[in-house]
Amino acid sequence: MRGSEHMLHEPCGICQYHVTRCGQLRTHEAETVMKLQVPFIQLPVMFDAAALLREATAFDESAWRPRSAHEAGNSALTLITTDGDPDSDALTGDMRPTPWLEQSPYMMQVLSELGATWGRARLMRLDGSAEVKAHVDVNYYWRERMRVHIPIVTTPDVRFQCGDAEVNMKEGECWIFDTWRQHRVLNSGHVQRIHLVADTVGGERFWDLLSEGRAPGKAYRGEWRPRMHPPAQGGTAYPDFERVNAPAVMSPWELREHMVFLLGECVPGPRLGPIQSALLRFSRCWQALWARYGEDKAGRSRYQTLLDATRKQLLGLGVEQIALRNEVGFWHALSWHVLDMALPGVDITAQRDVHGEPVIHAESSLEPAEAASRKVLSAAKLECPVFVVSPPRSGSTLLFETLAGAPDVYTIGDESHQVIEGIDGLSPMQRNFDSNRLDSADATPVVVEMLQNRFLAALRNRSGSAPDLLTSIRMLEKTPKNALRIPFIKAVFPDAKFIFLHRDPRQVCGSMIDGWKSGRFQMYSLPDWKGPAWSFLLTPGWRELSGQPLAEIVVRQWETAMRLMLDDLESLPPADWTAVDYERFLANPQQEAMRLSRWADWSWDCELDDQLPLSRYTLTQPDPDKWRRHAAEIEPRLSQWRITMERAASAAGL
Repeated sequence: MRGSEHMLHEPCGICQYHVTRCGQLRTHEAETVMKLQVPFIQLPVMFDAAALLREATAFDESAWRPRSAHEAGNSALTLITTDGDPDSDALTGDMRPTPWLEQSPYMMQVLSELGATWGRARLMRLDGSAEVKAHVDVNYYWRERMRVHIPIVTTPDVRFQCGDAEVNMKEGECWIFDTWRQHRVLNSGHVQRIHLVADTVGGERFWDLLSEGRAPGKAYRGEWRPRMHPPAQGGTAYPDFERVNAPAVMSPWELREHMVFLLGECVPGPRLGPIQSALLRFSRCWQALWARYGEDKAGRSRYQTLLDATRKQLLGLGVEQIALRNEVGFWHALSWHVLDMALPGVDITAQRDVHGEPVIHAESSLEPAEAASRKVLSAAKLECPVFVVSPPRSGSTLLFETLAGAPDVYTIGDESHQVIEGIDGLSPMQRNFDSNRLDSADATPVVVEMLQNRFLAALRNRSGSAPDLLTSIRMLEKTPKNALRIPFIKAVFPDAKFIFLHRDPRQVCGSMIDGWKSGRFQMYSLPDWKGPAWSFLLTPGWRELSGQPLAEIVVRQWETAMRLMLDDLESLPPADWTAVDYERFLANPQQEAMRLSRWADWSWDCELDDQLPLSRYTLTQPDPDKWRRHAAEIEPRLSQWRITMERAASAAGL
């Protein structure tokens, strides 16, 4: 249905379909049906938000539950699930309406009016002063599905960001967006937002509606007049629900198409050629096995042997260092789309949220097997976890992604913002927005257990495998906010060790200014704040910076984070922390990676090139002199903090 040679455009010019003819793994112009050409599309239909709200508020509060372990203030009520089970979070199987949806005739009518085959659907609530963190939906299930949003309750304070675009969806409107781009939702007001959210592969009438849709900021031919569909009197609408959504054994044609798409999304680099050749060989071998066995169980062991060998070969080629243009790691996406789903023995997506992370359940709602799993988590041992600490834009992502290639190391794959702030009492929003600062008093026994279990549940090694919870586990973590949390981390993990990453503060502050201006690193909507939405970590004393020039905010942000971090590190035993300078790391990454691995007491088997790939959060092409664009703003302000600059350089051995 898609590929690299033929393209048919919808009349609106905002959605693409492709026909695939691949004799080899060609990557140019590779697209997916659900990868839109624009971030948002509004469909030409409207629904009665008040009628939807009457149905949404008819349910008892016990029907709602926290959506994930990583997003406080975000709850859901299931409408369409596997077998209609209201407690199911599986993404495969026969999708049926839950009792909640069957009690909601207008919601059934809305889904029917859209003329699609429906998969998983929810009512989604987002509390005031809460957010859905920036992410990309990389799970296999969303590879071929679109996300439909119909706001039921919302305000102008709800901002939906996708890629470089932002919209405020009005009540009763109908929207889809490009889930392959980074997207996030922020509710900076005090009113709880409620959306009807449903996933679909489409349908005949749905495609007709999409062809008439409009994209914000794009020219639209004719007059925009969305058609209202009020509740119908009498009769019951019954939409189509999906039944087939995962392969028993992935066909070679589907497997190859996923790889073509992902390779086309890669950031170019010297490692890409050998990896593409390895994947071409893998696809040909898979096709040979398919011709012999198809879905016959007799071939499963040979399929599995090929998968295992391919994983090992790709890791040897440095596949984990390849990034996609949407800032997701190529290895992460390839595992979700192909390697984990080519031969799915079990539903690996059960009990996961849209990020692929574990879903929270109250202890009383756990099945016996789940309760046993939690006991295993509690018995597991995180031994000497290593935390990279630095102010933001110091290069910590590149260092983290490099060290995560160590064979013994497990990470959660990204930063731990909501792993920590999703625990009750740890979010700045619950602490009068004082700052991201946490100390040992915040590490109560309940918090310690929850945080350790949250990390354990999300850990994966470089091949995407979860750790053996019955053995000691080595964890690597990096989140710039943790520069303000060292006493807290040490209380949660008494044997924790820290790598202090130093970078020229002029370069750091220049990059932070660019980051603030980009809008990609916005964290909080602060009360009585005069200035752009607060980006990066929230430092103590931020209220004094309200209304100040951006350069002043950034320099003070850097100095406060650096000073507090150095105070905390210097209070630790010398064996508990070490330092690395960013320029030294770039000059000899292999030597520095080996040195840090010896210090952390884990093995290192990678051979790094002198030129490392770009990290996922790179804004523009690296250049050590980029900061000079802001020199007139940065240098006079940094000169006031020479003592902190000298302390940082000395700690890094400069």
